[in-house]
Amino acid sequence: MQPTSARTRPRVVWTWIAACVAVFMVSMDNLVVTNALPVIRVKLDAGLEGLEWTVNAYTLSFAVFLLSGAALGDRFGRRRLFAIGLTIFTLASAGAAMAPNIGTLVTARAIQGFGGAIAMPLTLTLLSSVVPAARRGVAFGVWGATAGLGVALGPVIGGAITEYASWQWIFWVNVPIGLLLLPVLLGVRESRGGAGRLDPIGTVLVTLGLFGVVFGVVRGNGHGWASGQVLTSLIVGGLLVVAFVAWELRAPAPMVPLRMFRNRGFALTNLVSLIMSFGMFGAVFLSAQFLQTVQGYSPLEAGVRTLPWTAMPVLASPIAGLLSDRIGARRIVAIGLVLQTAGLAWLAVVTRTDVPYGELVPAFVLAGLGMGFFFAPIARLTIDFAPAALAGVASGTSNALRQLGTVLGVAVLGAVFSAVGGYANGQSFVDGLRAAQVVGAIVLGIGALVAFAIPRDPIGPEATTTDAGTTTDAGTTLDTATASDAGPVGDGVSTEAEPALTN
Repeated sequence: MQPTSARTRPRVVWTWIAACVAVFMVSMDNLVVTNALPVIRVKLDAGLEGLEWTVNAYTLSFAVFLLSGAALGDRFGRRRLFAIGLTIFTLASAGAAMAPNIGTLVTARAIQGFGGAIAMPLTLTLLSSVVPAARRGVAFGVWGATAGLGVALGPVIGGAITEYASWQWIFWVNVPIGLLLLPVLLGVRESRGGAGRLDPIGTVLVTLGLFGVVFGVVRGNGHGWASGQVLTSLIVGGLLVVAFVAWELRAPAPMVPLRMFRNRGFALTNLVSLIMSFGMFGAVFLSAQFLQTVQGYSPLEAGVRTLPWTAMPVLASPIAGLLSDRIGARRIVAIGLVLQTAGLAWLAVVTRTDVPYGELVPAFVLAGLGMGFFFAPIARLTIDFAPAALAGVASGTSNALRQLGTVLGVAVLGAVFSAVGGYANGQSFVDGLRAAQVVGAIVLGIGALVAFAIPRDPIGPEATTTDAGTTTDAGTTLDTATASDAGPVGDGVSTEAEPALTN
């Protein structure tokens, strides 16, 4: 009889392949479209609103369904739901590639995000089912690095494909990869979790509410902020978001257990996370277009030139992890936000129609270093401030809020860009871009101040402990909730044996 390790090794290999390729593909599609936006604007005769929805449709549906997707995996089988999510993502990619107009492209992107939201969190839980507990730290480190690499290379890959093939191929490329991955799943072990409870009412309320708010913000400049359509969208969307919060307070199996936010550290950590995505990724959306629309770089040239910004987190994140162990995660998060603020402010000062690329590089590096100093420590704080039994849903909630920050940032900074400038000519674009960069820098600066208000890391070097539990410097004692009190684990992590989703 073969040893257990020998019998299970093929499953580990197939699971690694499926998880890492899928997480790279889904992560890449967050930013792969950025350097194709100028081409899409011309080819599909799209305006700023259409470009915003090309990005937001994906991130909004991804954020909203991120918590529900893994709960479905717990209930119906993680491998089965992973296959379904991958299939939806692949078919939607084909739909996006064949889109004859911007409306069809936006719809396909929304479906892509839905499929990605199902598949993404299940990559971790499938890995955890085959990797020994003692080696999960390494496993998840590789998983996180793969996701980060997908985000970093997305603009470059998208630019290269757009330049040497066509913008449609940034979506077609997903199709053969997805089809090849599906047979690989036959070698992956099926598993289920202990939660699997859903919150369909909460999902509907938050989906419609956020859609209404974003729809109103995106259409405000073009249709008038006092128009009936915009006002109705904003008011109804806001009321539905309030209704979502009210429902979550009384729901038997809430999508987001709001009691987690009674902990000041957890609440401020998630607020900072949302603020960072709002300020930074809203600026990335516009800055990536500047290099092509105003300065005339090709899609690939623009993608390569943004690497000091987008790839820097891959290099900086390991350093940030080591430093957070030494001096505390909250300080590293605050430093990261200060660096991002400085980077955007620098861009707002130097950006002009004829600015040499060399003058942009220091700002790109500062902003990229700030992002790298942010991601790993903020994930640690999210888990450290959450009750142990709610680690999974806490991490899923944090991921969802980051995605929502991106959606709101693209919408609001896009509105600022449209109000001050536009696509009429290079100077008009620069005027709008600089205004958006100033607003983004202000928002990130506020985020830095909030980060300094986060209580000391309850598990890091600054922590003090008492017999009653782990206590922060602000006197906030963490709950010691039991598994029975945990509610649904939104990212599909079992409260008994599965690890938290920490990216």
